[in-house]
Amino acid sequence: MTAVIAPEGRRAASPVTALAPPAPRPTRASALDHERFFATGRAQVVDEHDRALWETLHELTVTGKRFRPALFRHVYAVLGGRDTETAAKVADAIELLHTAFVIHDDVIDGDEVRRGQANIGGTFAARALRAGASPERARHYGGTAGILAGDLALAGAVREIALCGARPEQVGRLLDLLEEVLHRSAAGELADVRLSLDPDGSLDEVLDVAEWKTAAYSFELPLRAAGILADAPDSVIEALGSFARHLGTAFQLRDDVHGVFGTARETGKDPLGDLREGKCTALITVARSTDAWDELADFVGDPDLTAQGASRARELLTACGARSTVESIIDGLRSAALSHAATLPGSAHAILLAMVNALVPAEEKVAEPTTARTRVRGAA
Repeated sequence: MTAVIAPEGRRAASPVTALAPPAPRPTRASALDHERFFATGRAQVVDEHDRALWETLHELTVTGKRFRPALFRHVYAVLGGRDTETAAKVADAIELLHTAFVIHDDVIDGDEVRRGQANIGGTFAARALRAGASPERARHYGGTAGILAGDLALAGAVREIALCGARPEQVGRLLDLLEEVLHRSAAGELADVRLSLDPDGSLDEVLDVAEWKTAAYSFELPLRAAGILADAPDSVIEALGSFARHLGTAFQLRDDVHGVFGTARETGKDPLGDLREGKCTALITVARSTDAWDELADFVGDPDLTAQGASRARELLTACGARSTVESIIDGLRSAALSHAATLPGSAHAILLAMVNALVPAEEKVAEPTTARTRVRGAA
């Protein structure tokens, strides 16, 4: 199953650090807003276990790459935003929402490790094991801690926006946006799990999951929030949202393709991992509708898949047209994102163009096979 988060997945050129102009630096007071959230939590702890939960949650937020708040602040700046105090609080809210999603996603996936370290569930499961609990009870305790920590981060995100200091009408629009993103992200997570149970999931459904889970909160939330806080015209905010949906979906599809065809050095992931897991990606969904699936099915979802078997699977995915089909969809989404970016003011256009080139660079076309029988989403 795919993770909720995407920009951290693949080692691409940074779309934020290379952009100009840089976002305004926060003052010392605004830089501490995130810390005040945790200071308040620590001040209210009731026992050592509660304190450990807050400490572990804090560690997770400070080790992240903060892609989304950085994106928000850069776009806010190029749209003319100057209130760094308020922007810092909204940026913190965006990062806390990301933290909540990461934690809950690990619970859903049953994962106890993230970025090579024990996550909240793994940390508390280990505490339970050291206290003498059985493995089953320890996992339950870890999952419980994960759900609760995610809830705390989610509540913190809402509070940061509600008290960010923007005008009441801006706060209302930001909260409406947050609610919309939460709804779509939840629908996307549920659909992702459901599709892992349904071998007949359609390409439309897979693309919807990519849009709801990745594009909605990783791209659309920070971009539309930047427009709202900067008092941009509604037409600009709408264009930012359309750009974000197309780019975010394209990014997730490209990440899925690289997860199968990329090397460990390129992706930072096990090149056999996605095939062994049998992830319900667009690549696999298209391949299911081809004559190659009878042989390919033996490799996809095989936990003992060898490098030789993976090589054969890649050959089949290319020969049946699945890879070229998905790359064509990516190209269409990329072009649509560029079209929406072109409607924005010059400074905003430049920063979004740099994002597209960094996250979804144009790639050489994969040769079309002579025979292929695939279902392709026409709208893409």
